[in-house]
Amino acid sequence: MTAIDSARVIVVGAGLAAQYAALSLAPHPVLVISPDPLGEGASSAWAQGGVAAAMGPDDSPEAHARDTVRAGAGTVDPRVAEDVTAEARAHILDLTRMGAPFDRTANGGYVLSREAAHSFARVVRVRGDQAGAEIMRALTAQVREAAHVQVLEGVLATRLLSDGGAITGVEVAGCENGLTAPVAIRGRAVLLAGGGSGGLYALTTNPPRIRGQVIGMAARAGAEIADAEFVQFHPTAIACGLDPAPLATEALRGEGATLVNNRGERFMLAIHPDAELAPRDIVARAVYAQTQAGLAPALDTRAAIGARLLTDFPAVAAACQRAGLDPVAETIPVAAAAHYHMGGVRTDACGRSSLPGLWACGEAASTGLHGANRLASNGLLEALVYGRRCALSISQSLRSVATVAAPVVLPDRPGAVEPASALVARLRQSMTDGAGVIRNADGLQRTLAVIARIEAAQPDCDALLNMTTTATLIAAAALARRESRGAQFRSDYPEPAGVTGTRSVLTLTEAKEIRSMARKEPA
Repeated sequence: MTAIDSARVIVVGAGLAAQYAALSLAPHPVLVISPDPLGEGASSAWAQGGVAAAMGPDDSPEAHARDTVRAGAGTVDPRVAEDVTAEARAHILDLTRMGAPFDRTANGGYVLSREAAHSFARVVRVRGDQAGAEIMRALTAQVREAAHVQVLEGVLATRLLSDGGAITGVEVAGCENGLTAPVAIRGRAVLLAGGGSGGLYALTTNPPRIRGQVIGMAARAGAEIADAEFVQFHPTAIACGLDPAPLATEALRGEGATLVNNRGERFMLAIHPDAELAPRDIVARAVYAQTQAGLAPALDTRAAIGARLLTDFPAVAAACQRAGLDPVAETIPVAAAAHYHMGGVRTDACGRSSLPGLWACGEAASTGLHGANRLASNGLLEALVYGRRCALSISQSLRSVATVAAPVVLPDRPGAVEPASALVARLRQSMTDGAGVIRNADGLQRTLAVIARIEAAQPDCDALLNMTTTATLIAAAALARRESRGAQFRSDYPEPAGVTGTRSVLTLTEAKEIRSMARKEPA
């Protein structure tokens, strides 16, 4: 295998957390590894709601922290919530200086949307539902101009390199197969910021490549993974047969849109006092139950928003148009879809993982902020806060500043062993069937058994092993947690085991042991 030694910090990923961290690492030379063209293919660019921050005159970081803890169903780290929400305003102002075109009021304030489980309107937005795309556009322009950042596009990280005691680099391959062998790149530090795991499910709102590969890489190298069982399902993915499913932002419900079924019933009224603005796990399970009962849940924006949807929410309008829907005249069919992974690489307050030389931020990390149920629009906020914290921590860990580093030049665009499409499809369906919105022991055991068989069918494919590793961690942690809490709902253990809970921490070795034992039990 060809090996390249570089004086650069290696950042795996190209979304908000990755790009913000890369900029914050200046003047240290950085290498960003992006499977897709920079700014494309990342979940951040698809985020519709915006960034949660206490920007209103009546709001406060303390209220934001309380809402975060309350939504997290007993497993949010309160100190993390306090620290992150206290930083939120500064990051909004920083993004504004970078050119993010947030919606502004006539007197120069920020237009704020209200989303589920927030006690105030505090989601800073861009053109209704364009926050992720516009923030990423501004950041990408900055990264393109940054002299200290080199971007390798069309390259996928497949494995972490270790000297036995610390992470030293990554193995990469091209996104097209059949060219050359993978290449090892060693750098001064490695930051994982490559997204979540929603694409491990058959119905998801995540971009096609976001299938748990980064978390899987870390786990295969021995990193501890926290809260793997907590996968958030968005209640209003547009059910139109597209993969991935387009998203109907929660801001629509914040402006009064309602959820109805094919009987015309507004079913959330009987389920929670906050109705459509109840915590996401409650709304998602209600939508899922309506779907399972054949009652065709739908989002009705006609009375509350009407024709404004076409101009104020352009992403939703475009998705409806692609699906042949007219949201001004008819309801929008919806379904609960895998959306955000609260679990990930366990990190400390500085973003350091359990492995020396390895940091993680964004959706690939588990910081303790989200607990069992992420508060809406806290995802982009966490990416900003920990992107910068990781950059500062890495900078402090480097003994010297190498202000000049030669560009990394691959000998040839390396190829990769591609996962068999039939195996990926089987994995995604198995996760939906057994580790989805509603779980039980039998379903989780069946899913773990299927994952093991998929691994055995193509054992030489790192890309597939990264996916099956994360899938194993999710299902094993869900099986081990014998309670329902937040996004984890077990029909065989329908109640939480107390008001507060404990975070789960697993290594891949421990998860595989659970998988092995599950295969011996009747399913």
